[in-house]
Amino acid sequence: MTTIYLSLGSNVDRHKHILAALDALHELLGSLRVSSVYESKSVGFDGSNFFNLVVGAETGLSIAELSENLKRIEDNNGRKRNGPKFSPRTLDIDILTYGDFVGVENGIELPRAEITQNAFVLLPLAEIAPSISHPQLQKNYRQLWADYNQASQELWAIDFKWQEKIISVAS
Repeated sequence: MTTIYLSLGSNVDRHKHILAALDALHELLGSLRVSSVYESKSVGFDGSNFFNLVVGAETGLSIAELSENLKRIEDNNGRKRNGPKFSPRTLDIDILTYGDFVGVENGIELPRAEITQNAFVLLPLAEIAPSISHPQLQKNYRQLWADYNQASQELWAIDFKWQEKIISVAS
């Protein structure tokens, strides 16, 4: 089994699509480690605010199999792939890390650069995997978050429940 971390984001019917994604990921992967859900402004385009979070899990799927399943979950939630790269999303699920793999597999570069570029990825990752080291940088996610320019992107935790459990409380 390989430990994976995934980022989830939505800015269209956000609550509905994040809940649907968590349910589908739970069905696909079993037990999930779920960060708080954060709201943030759109990055790269003018649009509605996003809900973002990170999920950790174990999988026996290959990177290609995992990617196929994640695309299917996105498509089942109305994801349109023919628009511009930076545009509203019903659901976006990205593989952040796949164990300690470094490189390109099935067209996916891992670990994803967004880990160190976006607060809405790094903060929730540091929350659920603080002592895990980035496969290339050899710094743990807690250290990377401490070193991050936290004023560069505003985000805030929101109240969010999944499967009758509070997973996030507004900050």
